[in-house]
Amino acid sequence: MREKILNYIEKNSRIDVAELALRVGADEQIVLNELEAMEHERVICGYHTLIDWDKVGVEKATALIEVRVTPQRGMGFDKVAERIYNYPEVNSIYLISGGFDFMVIIEGKSLREVAQFVSEKLAPMDTVLSTKTNFILKKYKDHGTILAKPAKDERELMN
Repeated sequence: MREKILNYIEKNSRIDVAELALRVGADEQIVLNELEAMEHERVICGYHTLIDWDKVGVEKATALIEVRVTPQRGMGFDKVAERIYNYPEVNSIYLISGGFDFMVIIEGKSLREVAQFVSEKLAPMDTVLSTKTNFILKKYKDHGTILAKPAKDERELMN
């Protein structure tokens, strides 16, 4: 039942408990107890709202920063990740495969603000060997939700 609950709330965290109970085929109180237990166990780590900031005219610069590091002896990547994720600018950090070790996602008010974070805080860290910053220019789909309008077919019909 937990997996069913999680599948529903992952796509719509605002679903009413009564509706959720109906969809998973369980009593409302049981579903409520499961939700509370999963929050306590940190299976459910938070509830978020996906906002298209472009539609409200708020300028934001989002960057995906690939980071290559030297893990500290006896601490591995976890301690380095902790130092990075403690910066309030960092939205997400992932250990990744490939040519870099981490993918760090940050959001700033401008490209300059993001660049300053990288040059003044991230790159100077003693364990950071190199960074590669990629700026998001336009979001088409985010967290499974399509943000872009479907392209309109403007071709003329030929008879």
